Amino acid sequence: MKTIIRNANVVNEGSVFVADVLIAKDRIEKVAPEITSPKEGRYMEINAEGLYLMPGVIDDQVHFRDPGLTHKADIFSESKAAVAGGVTSYMDMPNTVPNTLTQELLEEKYGLAAEKSLANYSFFMGIGKDNLEEALRTDTENVCGITDDGLYFHNDEGILANYPDFLEKLFSRTSTLVALHCEDDSIIKRNTELFRRKYGDNIPFGCHPLIRSEEACVKATERVLQIARKHSSRLHLFHISTLAETNLLDNKAKAREKRITAEACIHHLWFSEKDYDQLGSKIKWNPSIKSEKDAKGLLEALIDGRLDIVATDHAPHTKEEKAGNYFQANSGGPLVQHALVAMLELYHQKKISLEKIVETMSHKVAEIYKIKERGYIREGYYADMVLVDINRPWQVNPQNLLYKCNWSPFSGQVFTSSVTHTWVNGNLVYANGKFASEAKGKRLEFEKIR
Repeated sequence: MKTIIRNANVVNEGSVFVADVLIAKDRIEKVAPEITSPKEGRYMEINAEGLYLMPGVIDDQVHFRDPGLTHKADIFSESKAAVAGGVTSYMDMPNTVPNTLTQELLEEKYGLAAEKSLANYSFFMGIGKDNLEEALRTDTENVCGITDDGLYFHNDEGILANYPDFLEKLFSRTSTLVALHCEDDSIIKRNTELFRRKYGDNIPFGCHPLIRSEEACVKATERVLQIARKHSSRLHLFHISTLAETNLLDNKAKAREKRITAEACIHHLWFSEKDYDQLGSKIKWNPSIKSEKDAKGLLEALIDGRLDIVATDHAPHTKEEKAGNYFQANSGGPLVQHALVAMLELYHQKKISLEKIVETMSHKVAEIYKIKERGYIREGYYADMVLVDINRPWQVNPQNLLYKCNWSPFSGQVFTSSVTHTWVNGNLVYANGKFASEAKGKRLEFEKIR
């Protein structure tokens, strides 16, 4: 069955224009000022007058916890939350149980997603101390990349950014995109002990950005950049959290042509250190949420191209896992349902344009990962789209949360914009609170040379 979306304000490729969009099967068949209704066969029409049609959000960093940690999230529950928030594709991290450190375990996750995911999907191959050869076998056309995010490198501690000798081996041999979390473990340990001596185990959560500090981020990022540039490696930096780090990055080359790219996350753009007193462990993330100057600087870097894309680092934990003292409360939180509307709130605050939101949440994600035929509203591309009413306020509360963990750092927040419809591969998977759960997403495909 075909679908015609009528009179939408289409936000695409740097402009906003009124058009009709025709979906046929899983593709966008036509984009035009006016599309004639088909004379034969069944079709659906949706009146989008006054609404905004955008390419679906592509989130390159989520932790959907499947397999092994499904008490707090799973592929079905979190992909359902994702499509309700306008996220039509995601890339999932390897810190599931077991960790995704073999090609066999990686393919098992793809099998789970084929059965359960309402959105399109890809899964990162994990990298650790003992699986370099296995990681180098990763198929660049069918897998988004290699990462250590959420994994420990050696003896249950440390991340790869702290092991330059291993990075030299990896970057000198791989042709695959490598995505890394950059914080310096020695600085974090030193700071932790300083605050432990002062507060014991009950360190105030407001000290988190002093423990996981700007210095820790900058030192690790500088180290990784030096090695990646030496080998001209394809490096992507996850969740940049400081203004200082953005000044290490290039904004001259086009995103598609960059060898080194980087992202901001929703929580680092929205929250700042002033929010710890009220929200405490709910905004405990690694890297930490830092100053208002950093949050403002990250947004400016996103607009001028030092940072390329927006992600969520969606990392749900149960309420119990977020409780307790500084050392007991896990880091991370759920975000995929609210990422787009949060960015649209920044638009209402006149901090960013609709065109730039689409560029950094859809277009550029497709470009830097070289995803095939997604990320744009183009004839012949997959029909992954989201329809938004930018003037339909709603409040986040437990009744409308779709995360399996059933909490959000945005609880009580009133957002001005609402997602009304989401299409994945031409299937209307979400419409005004109702889901078509029988429609499943597809495995993302990538260009061979990245």
